[in-house]
Amino acid sequence: MKISTLSIGDELICGEVVDTNASHIAGKLYDLGARVRRHLTVGDREDAIVLALEELSIDSDAVIVTGGLGPTPDDLTAAAAAQAAGRELELSQEALAHLASFAERLPGGLHPANRRQALVPAGSELIPNPVGTACGFILKLGSARLFFLPGVPSEMERMLEETVLPALAAPGREARLRVVLKLFGVSEAAVAATLEGCLPEGSPVELAYCVKFPEIHLILRSLARHEQSLQAAAAAVRERLAEFVFAEGEQTMDRALAALLKGSGLTLALAESCTGGMIAARITAEPGSSGYFLEGNVTYSNEAKTRMLQVPAELIASRGAVSAEVASAMASGARRAAGSDLALSVTGIAGPDGGTPEKPVGTVFVALADADGCRVNGYHFLGDRAAVRSITCFTALDWLRKHLLTLGAKD
Repeated sequence: MKISTLSIGDELICGEVVDTNASHIAGKLYDLGARVRRHLTVGDREDAIVLALEELSIDSDAVIVTGGLGPTPDDLTAAAAAQAAGRELELSQEALAHLASFAERLPGGLHPANRRQALVPAGSELIPNPVGTACGFILKLGSARLFFLPGVPSEMERMLEETVLPALAAPGREARLRVVLKLFGVSEAAVAATLEGCLPEGSPVELAYCVKFPEIHLILRSLARHEQSLQAAAAAVRERLAEFVFAEGEQTMDRALAALLKGSGLTLALAESCTGGMIAARITAEPGSSGYFLEGNVTYSNEAKTRMLQVPAELIASRGAVSAEVASAMASGARRAAGSDLALSVTGIAGPDGGTPEKPVGTVFVALADADGCRVNGYHFLGDRAAVRSITCFTALDWLRKHLLTLGAKD
């Protein structure tokens, strides 16, 4: 089956919003045993939407369209679909009933403008929306089936799963499998060199690289019939890159670390300077973090480091706030103040200002304190302020993850 996708919205072609819908749809179709043949993105212009629908319907069996089903004047998808199919827009009583039911759950009800979301091309089949106001619809254009979904990701994903994918599932089509290994602390070039010759010639397994800064994702794919080869290939890759693999599949760094902290029975405190609370935010985003995370200190100023963590003012004056010595004192001070088993600290120069020849922008120190003392690592990260802060956060979390793995191995 030839399947295409169409994303609609000025916010997409103006770069204001990242189109996550297209990648989500493509991934779900791949798991179903199908591949997206073509993808288009157009803005909120009725003539552009009509042309895109006509073009895609010519060489596609199915087209999945997202966006433009809202209540505002720039939501033109239903009108464009009707024009492309040579039909009139009609008020769907089923869609109106859905809007009325949805309004009962809202304190202020729905605005009258939402009524336009019940306008669909005559003869189209409604797609239920259990989590939003805009129902989708299915329309035939030539020999192609067109599935129209809202652009809101949470709504689109639910409707795709419950209606569109079952409609596109073909009896006898072989499913595709994939294994996603997530790496940190190694370059893409180094990964490629390490994996050279890892997959035997003629292997039915595909290997793809995807950089999602600061992570690298290795994606191994195969048809379901080759599952044994896929698992063998994944095992071989894990063995070669074991030091850098921190998670697999849907798991994240934060979830991997949360599982280790829960399993360890140890408590954690933080002292952050250049990351400004980013590490604490990631740790507390995971359910159950109150069981091991005690407190976090954002000691941005030198005075705060001294007042909250008892870092000696003379140490800061002599070594500098961004130094191995101060990072160590911050971690030790945080552990002492919280009474925690472990403490992480970070201090650095995120930029764009503040660097010196001795300590350029990107200079970062991370310290980890426990009952055996305190260890410090120094780094020089490249990139803008956001990149430096992001990789600093990830580096600290990964170090803690590896430390907990080491403790588990000793047990």
